[in-house]
Amino acid sequence: MESVKINQNIKVAVDAIVFGYSNNALHVLLVKQKFGALKNNWVLAGGFVKDGETLYEAINRELREEAGIQVTYLEQLYTFGDDIHRDPRGRVISVAYFALLNSTELKLSADTDAKDAKWVPLDKIPKLGFDHNQIIQVAYERLKSKLTYQPIGFDLLPKEFLFSDLENLYCNILQKQIDRRNFRKKILSFGLLEETEKFSSEKTGRPAKLFKFNKKKYNKLHKEGFNFEIKFA
Repeated sequence: MESVKINQNIKVAVDAIVFGYSNNALHVLLVKQKFGALKNNWVLAGGFVKDGETLYEAINRELREEAGIQVTYLEQLYTFGDDIHRDPRGRVISVAYFALLNSTELKLSADTDAKDAKWVPLDKIPKLGFDHNQIIQVAYERLKSKLTYQPIGFDLLPKEFLFSDLENLYCNILQKQIDRRNFRKKILSFGLLEETEKFSSEKTGRPAKLFKFNKKKYNKLHKEGFNFEIKFA
């Protein structure tokens, strides 16, 4: 059979949806483009994959270059490319990754092709370049789903936190009211939270103790078949 020559000019890019949490609100990391057709537009951190580097290496490089941060955990979300006009630079397929981290402990620093970098509350995100609004929505739906069957919410909190902070995080991200008594009983029944001897520095109300999540214990239990599940009506 005679082979058919295919002319292909497709580029591969990576984009990062980095979620942070502060002031009882979910935030997303955005950067402002410094060059190109979308100069001065806000977008997700990301860019083209270089020859000789993996997708994971590319997304970590882009985060360092455009926001000055290093993320310890990135999960591949989805590949976006069905819309052949999604990128004004030509036919570009983007592999999106999402990450969760405590944004209060990170200092952003824009560099290379990013003019600025900032955290923006999810409900205040403007019209972004490319199809990045759609990408963020897909990532948000994944986050809400995983929050009910994996203890990923702790990645958004400081290492030591008030139990009320955890309750508010679930309420705000899932956009649901919860029975706080049942929620507390359920979470504590897993045996994954450790009560510290430290108290909140907040001056209002009765002093409350801080908690911390035992990730090593969770990983051990998970390997043994432990099922973390939080159900809401």
